[in-house]
Amino acid sequence: MKLQPPQFIHLYWTCPLKLRQEEKGKRERGLPAFYSNVITTEELESIVNDIKGLIEDTIAFEYSSRKRKHELNEEQLESKHVMENIIANSVIQQINRTLQTNLATSRPHLLEAQTDFEPRVEAFWFAGGINPTEAIQKLRKNMPYLKLFEGDPINVRVQYLGKSVLHLRHDYPLKEIMSLSESENPSLEVPQFKFDPRVLGYTFKRRHGTNIPGFWPGDPCEFGLLSYHNRGHMHTRPETFDDESDALITQAIFASYSWLLSQACYQGFSTFQDITYPLVNQAVITNGQDWSFYVYQLNTTLLYAEHADENPRRNICWVTEPTKLFEKVEGEKVYGLNTDVLKSLIQFYVNAPAKRSEIDMKPYLGKSVQVIADITHTERREWLERRYKHLVTNRPRHRRMPEIYHWQKIYVLDNKTRPLDKKRHPFEFGINVLNRRLDDHTPRYIPRCLRANPKKRSVGRWEKTYYP
Repeated sequence: MKLQPPQFIHLYWTCPLKLRQEEKGKRERGLPAFYSNVITTEELESIVNDIKGLIEDTIAFEYSSRKRKHELNEEQLESKHVMENIIANSVIQQINRTLQTNLATSRPHLLEAQTDFEPRVEAFWFAGGINPTEAIQKLRKNMPYLKLFEGDPINVRVQYLGKSVLHLRHDYPLKEIMSLSESENPSLEVPQFKFDPRVLGYTFKRRHGTNIPGFWPGDPCEFGLLSYHNRGHMHTRPETFDDESDALITQAIFASYSWLLSQACYQGFSTFQDITYPLVNQAVITNGQDWSFYVYQLNTTLLYAEHADENPRRNICWVTEPTKLFEKVEGEKVYGLNTDVLKSLIQFYVNAPAKRSEIDMKPYLGKSVQVIADITHTERREWLERRYKHLVTNRPRHRRMPEIYHWQKIYVLDNKTRPLDKKRHPFEFGINVLNRRLDDHTPRYIPRCLRANPKKRSVGRWEKTYYP
């Protein structure tokens, strides 16, 4: 950042739920055999018998007894996907509370875990290997030093914006399912997609790239254990698509990859600096009745330029098909409770994280100062904290960005018909407003009464800046 300060604004692709090759992931059906050893069969059966009645009471209350007319408006009550998400969120929260309460005595890591409700999850990365558009090829062809690279693939910037129902975090990461060397197995083929993202409905949006895993840097619980997601959006998809399973897998891959990538960024890795150890996430997608389970292991974050094709590592996602937790609810009674779903869910909760003492978890960060909170200089620490959080909010600036209007394009740029007009706009001075640096602004003015030496007018008028 010190060598090349970022610009005020960038152009990124926003991410709809459409699977692309940038996750560089391989899908495997069924949960890994690793989960057969996290808990014994006898203990698993005992836990299911203990919580079975509580789960039935929760389902019966949320689907039958609870009245929501006083909580929601008519539009929400009439919307099928909105109501499904509301009920699913309530069921998820109650089941999570039940499982944590009953398992915490025998699984201390659940007592140490943090639970976040509707956390803000954002991730940003560069995806390479994309075929250049005609406009880019034409631009390269007209530039002598780019003519040789006319047909070379391009990188696109991708920004994921998401929000899970809730997720659990811990001080230590989950144990790896497979080693990094195993992820380099060439038999794990990954489908490739090299077309321009606009063919899938992606859109451009100018914003700052952000990596936020639902908490701020410095939080001790910086590794994910489990995340819940709803699936009400499936009601908004045309039935003719007939791709429910693929859509859910896509949702799980995007959510898991993005959450793990943002966690990796807090450890000092990025889309340009590959991780040195794998990270694992457990994801659950449900509407309250249909439950599907996913395990995602992040093995690489290098997806740009030549790494899109030459990186031997693959990210792995294990998936299960949606399974009903119960058949129906009638008269405040639950029929056909499926204990296999509860067993899979319990296995996720009892999977304990472990400290990796033999690994340097933050190999690219400093030893004494790793986050802003570690800075001892009070004024610098507070300024950087305030500036960083304002930057990642992506709030619009109070002044609109200068633009070239149609009449200026016609009469000033293309046809020199207004030679006597006074030059007032940036483009008339050869200034590209998109190349403005992040530190290219007037510092905040300090009133004289708040200055250290108010008698000297020219001293201390502007706030100090502490850009790296």
